[in-house]
Amino acid sequence: MKRLNSSLAALFTTLALSGCGGDSSSSSDDTGTTDKGGTPATTATVRIGLLPDTQGGGDNVAMHPMKAVLDKEQALGANIIIPVGDLTDHGTTGEFEQWTSIAEGYRDAGIEFLPLMGNHEDSYAYSVEWVENMKHYIPDDAVHMAGAQYLNYYVIRDNVMIVLLKYYNLPIAFQWIKQAVNTHRDEVNHIVIASHDGLIGAKYGETREMIVEGVTGDNLLMDQWDDIRAFFARNDVIWVQGHEHMYQRSVITAPIYVDPASWTEEEGNYRLPQYTQIVSGNASYKGYEFRYGERELVQRIVQQKMNTKSNGSTAYDVNASVLTFNGPRVDYESWFAEHTINSNEDGVKELAEPNWQLLDRFSRTSNRCERVVYPNSIPDGTRPVMYLDSQYISNDCRADDGSTARMVAGTNNTFNRLESRTRDMELTPGFSRAESVPDLMRLSYQYLFQYNQPWTPNLNAENRVIPNSGDSNVLDIPETTMDLKEDVAMSWQPATEDTLSDILIISGTQNQTGTYSSAYGAIKDLEADTGLPGSQPDGTAKQAHTLPASASKDWDLSSAVSDRYALTFDATAGAAGTTTLGMHSESGWQPVTSADCVINQPFDESFLTTPPVRSAGCDAEPLVGFDADHGQRWWVVLEQDAELALLAR
Repeated sequence: MKRLNSSLAALFTTLALSGCGGDSSSSSDDTGTTDKGGTPATTATVRIGLLPDTQGGGDNVAMHPMKAVLDKEQALGANIIIPVGDLTDHGTTGEFEQWTSIAEGYRDAGIEFLPLMGNHEDSYAYSVEWVENMKHYIPDDAVHMAGAQYLNYYVIRDNVMIVLLKYYNLPIAFQWIKQAVNTHRDEVNHIVIASHDGLIGAKYGETREMIVEGVTGDNLLMDQWDDIRAFFARNDVIWVQGHEHMYQRSVITAPIYVDPASWTEEEGNYRLPQYTQIVSGNASYKGYEFRYGERELVQRIVQQKMNTKSNGSTAYDVNASVLTFNGPRVDYESWFAEHTINSNEDGVKELAEPNWQLLDRFSRTSNRCERVVYPNSIPDGTRPVMYLDSQYISNDCRADDGSTARMVAGTNNTFNRLESRTRDMELTPGFSRAESVPDLMRLSYQYLFQYNQPWTPNLNAENRVIPNSGDSNVLDIPETTMDLKEDVAMSWQPATEDTLSDILIISGTQNQTGTYSSAYGAIKDLEADTGLPGSQPDGTAKQAHTLPASASKDWDLSSAVSDRYALTFDATAGAAGTTTLGMHSESGWQPVTSADCVINQPFDESFLTTPPVRSAGCDAEPLVGFDADHGQRWWVVLEQDAELALLAR
């Protein structure tokens, strides 16, 4: 009851502010926005750093993690920082003084801040401290939602539209978001939406709080549930958030029956009906365990790491992430460092010289083909439905210049595993939307979890929700073990003066190394430890998995090696005899292998395990072939993400 009342109170407060609050000095127009004027700043490259929650406990900001994150993101070239809410713990004058005393140095160095309000500022701090302090950071050219000045606003930087939302404001602001995006859709390549909390979340999530455990009659989010996911997917939104004190990247699927679209060759490459959700991690003196687990009905988790300094976890994490936008391309890096600081008084400790390690990354363009590749732990006999495929196989992916690429072989044997803890959901008769535990189960399977049947298998458990044996108003979500997926993208960008073809970007194959962590972040061994009871769809436990010898089982992706996969690259007509397949590295474009090592024959899947005989000295070079039987077709066997193009021989 306490959770329901607190959530409802937050919603009612925001509704009141949206209806009659705001800056009385702002003028509004018929579009429902207020515009303070000004011209957006433009930059050659937009680099957005994400600053997770910095609440420090009591009347304090977590000053040491905050500075460590900003130092790292400044070093990575960030020109914009989004503090994703919960800048403070209690919203006091002293906390804002602490926060601004750190932020102002980076602002003075030229970094723009786009702050948004979290639940820990949603109080007296809004009308006094938040406005007084953040109005100096929110830029003059920000376009504000009417009635929500300094709460919901957007800016456009170069070809990126950035929308900032207050905690719990997604359902309130969604129609305003739609109108704003549609107004500027042709001006930008990228849409970033940042809020303190998210539609799905890792520990929390508005869907669970407002719909499944929601109040009867409060249908604002529920009535927009399908439209939100469809609109975000259609516009290729990158959603970033805080609130969870852990790191998670996942993809959220759209309802195809709401926004039906079929792929045809004339319409271009097939991008999955999904959008990217990034839970930005931690910059505070606490860490949350993983509750509820993957929401399989709508979510596929790609990367996750939590550290709670409890239950076998020996530290907290601090996370620094940067999104880099350049034309139609976006590159993403997320870094973490461990520390054992409990308060500002402990001193800087490990964060004096943070041991930053690369945790997550992706690269892609708007012109891409996508596949969600599942881990090779799907039980034998499982029906191949719902994208349940562990193979690196794709359809043709075409570039604007006529080049064509296709993944043709490989299996995802290197994957990460994690656990959730048992949690519950509850109802209050006469108050909650659910009128009974069976009704709460229905809502859970309707909005969050995959109902396990042979034709709709749930790879995380036989029963994701069960009635509580001791309380007739409580529904349990048992602890379980989950294997992460890969969001593999094949993207195209235009040729450069160094290439004879458009450039193919392969991303998503090299992001997992075989780690296994408990719900609290304690290290487990994927090759030795059995999963939790009931974590398979038949009610048994996930078994230990033998990893390839190349799997490092290390969080640091600098040691990551992907599973071996193969792809073909078909050249455009007229390229015969003049080209070779090239790969881009820090030193520039180079042939993938020397001319003497190229195999002149079609690719065969057996080459993944038994390469053909090549000339002496070629064994250390990548396996590359040329298939003249299929036009101008190159093929290559890789163990990494890559950028490929045809080069002059």
